[in-house]
Amino acid sequence: MNASTPFKVLCLIFFLFLAFEGFSQQIPELESFNETRLNYNQKGMLILGTWAVGNMIWGGIGASRTSGETKAFHQMNLYWNSVNLVIAGFGYWQAAKEVPSSDFWATMDAQNSIEKILLVNAALDLAYIGGGLYLKERGLRKSNERLIGFGKSIILQGAFLMVFDGIMYGIHHSHANQISEIAQHISLGPQSFSFTIPLK
Repeated sequence: MNASTPFKVLCLIFFLFLAFEGFSQQIPELESFNETRLNYNQKGMLILGTWAVGNMIWGGIGASRTSGETKAFHQMNLYWNSVNLVIAGFGYWQAAKEVPSSDFWATMDAQNSIEKILLVNAALDLAYIGGGLYLKERGLRKSNERLIGFGKSIILQGAFLMVFDGIMYGIHHSHANQISEIAQHISLGPQSFSFTIPLK
């Protein structure tokens, strides 16, 4: 082992520590980044809430004027979107009350969190569609109009949510690219500098 190797390793650890400390500082550019992220969330919840209210009105009117399979379809739209409206309202409230952070690690955590949530939601949306197909098929086999109507509604709602979550994920994932651009301008000390440590 080269006698200078321990010193080089110590220097590497020291500079890595400086890097970690640098990323732990408040970075003004990240506040703008997080404001945009929260704005995307608010707009997304407004879209979801608008879809929910529209479906509830359509479902309420449709259920009162139809019967059989169509009535069941409208009823499930009404029930399903009552839950969507609560989720949209809570999501909007969370995004509105959150204070945009300028901390690097808090920003990374929030960004990873929203992307994971959207991916999990997309997987659930596929499960909803599968469940709707099952109910529809079961209703057809048993000549049960209620199950058929419920199944068709769940397929519709699951498909909308899958498209919604997919678009939201794409927007957030694309927005996340700005983090690496911001990180390139982070100074590791009181003055900007660069360093290279040869390990061989």
